[in-house]
Amino acid sequence: MANARESELHYPLGDTLPQPGEALDLAPGVRWVRMGLPFALDHINLWLLRDRIDGREGWTIVDCGIASDDTRANWEQVFATHLDGLPVLRVIATHFHPDHLGLAHWLTEKWSCRLWMSATDFNLARLASSSTVGMGGASAAAFFGSHGLTDLESLDKIRARADYYPKMVPVVPASYRRLMDGSVIDIGGRPWRCIAGYGHAPEHISLFCEEARLLISGDMVLPRISTNVSVVDVEPEADPLTLYLDSLKRYLELPADTLVLPSHGKPFTGLHQRIDQLQEHHDERLAEVIAACRAEPTHAAGLLSVLFKRKLDLHQTTFAMGEAIAHLNALWLKGELKRELGADGVYRFLPA
Repeated sequence: MANARESELHYPLGDTLPQPGEALDLAPGVRWVRMGLPFALDHINLWLLRDRIDGREGWTIVDCGIASDDTRANWEQVFATHLDGLPVLRVIATHFHPDHLGLAHWLTEKWSCRLWMSATDFNLARLASSSTVGMGGASAAAFFGSHGLTDLESLDKIRARADYYPKMVPVVPASYRRLMDGSVIDIGGRPWRCIAGYGHAPEHISLFCEEARLLISGDMVLPRISTNVSVVDVEPEADPLTLYLDSLKRYLELPADTLVLPSHGKPFTGLHQRIDQLQEHHDERLAEVIAACRAEPTHAAGLLSVLFKRKLDLHQTTFAMGEAIAHLNALWLKGELKRELGADGVYRFLPA
């Protein structure tokens, strides 16, 4: 959902964007790359950080783009024109989602370098690239069906999406270096601190450089849209929304003038305001969910028109279902709602 309070944020670069295959200088030793995506959310921001490892000068890449011919071609153009003739020394992935990890194997093979990421997301990516994790297949369709999604065409398409993740992340590197909350990485002589966040991904890693007042926020803090927070079939009773909102509070410890480098949207300042906006957004959604459940016992599919005011394609419907279940689970696990399984095999929620 678009940010109604976006005017409270400031975009230092205005509407300037790097074109595919190009890079923009944001700060000394920091370059912004932007790649296309085949979804309604049509781009991802990737970052180049000037680096030095084991006496070698070069670059660190943060996030990779999906595995596609277009993304590879754009990277080749970046390598030819925006690395100052220097090699890539490491690849950091903020989390396991396809737009962030898809080309990690290709990049690390091409440059003979290491992937760095959290252990939880690395191991989940290894599993997902050889099967499916919450993105599609029979298990996902059955899970969404148990939460009221009855449209047969949508369920058939979800069953057919068993290869959703492997298509965009066909291979995950066999080895990696682990990032954890509080880890400090020396990148080009400057310390970058890892901040683990939960709810959007199992163990998302953002990177903060106090010296440069820069936060590579990944998907944890986005300027225009709210981060997707979903329950999926592999952890059906999860409470990712509470985890996400608790994680956001940690960013309030960072300086108010921090320049946020998000994975989607434009670099912005106004981090503290954005966290307040996100908290307000989810408070409003939770209130809407409670009101709907008070009116009548409600399942997640019945909340789609309440929580999302626009027409959804299949890709968006799967994320919207995951979000609706996340809001219901948060209220259920706090004891504000109770859950009942109907004779039709569908979970409905009503006031506790």
